[in-house]
Amino acid sequence: MAQLPILEYPDPRLRETSSPVIDFDTHLTALVSDLFDTLAVRGGLGLSAPQTGRLQRVLVVHVPDDAFGPMAYINPEVLKTAAPGLVEEGCMSVPGVLGNVIRPTQIRVRAQDPRGTWFERDLSGMHAVCVQHEIDHLEGKLFIDRLSWFRRMRIKSAAKRKARRPTVPDERRSAGV
Repeated sequence: MAQLPILEYPDPRLRETSSPVIDFDTHLTALVSDLFDTLAVRGGLGLSAPQTGRLQRVLVVHVPDDAFGPMAYINPEVLKTAAPGLVEEGCMSVPGVLGNVIRPTQIRVRAQDPRGTWFERDLSGMHAVCVQHEIDHLEGKLFIDRLSWFRRMRIKSAAKRKARRPTVPDERRSAGV
């Protein structure tokens, strides 16, 4: 069990499309376990493998008080959508940014479990929103892509400024420098 590092925007790897999982082996089982561990430590609701630099179609979701409990979705696809709604989203890969996006709040999803068995599930509410958010990651998309052009430009500009800041050693930072 391990906590995985999270890639942060504007890392270009977040824009890459993930490959389908073909081998349902101990490496996949370990990845799913590590994703759940990372999710628990970071306090999020969902996490995808590409956010950790692994370009595989794997995501995990754990919405507290959800009837499904922790769920892993391998090679997921949305089959049907309904009930679009305005939802507030955030993302571990875009820290400190929240935004309202329109997403279906009811979906039917088809995926495989870590053993490779296919299943279909009807999801609603936050679980449905989280699965769609994470599937976007598998396609190299971020929730900020669903925001207004102006808001995206502000986020991009702030990310560039943050990336340009020099790293200050801890002893200088504590001295107020």
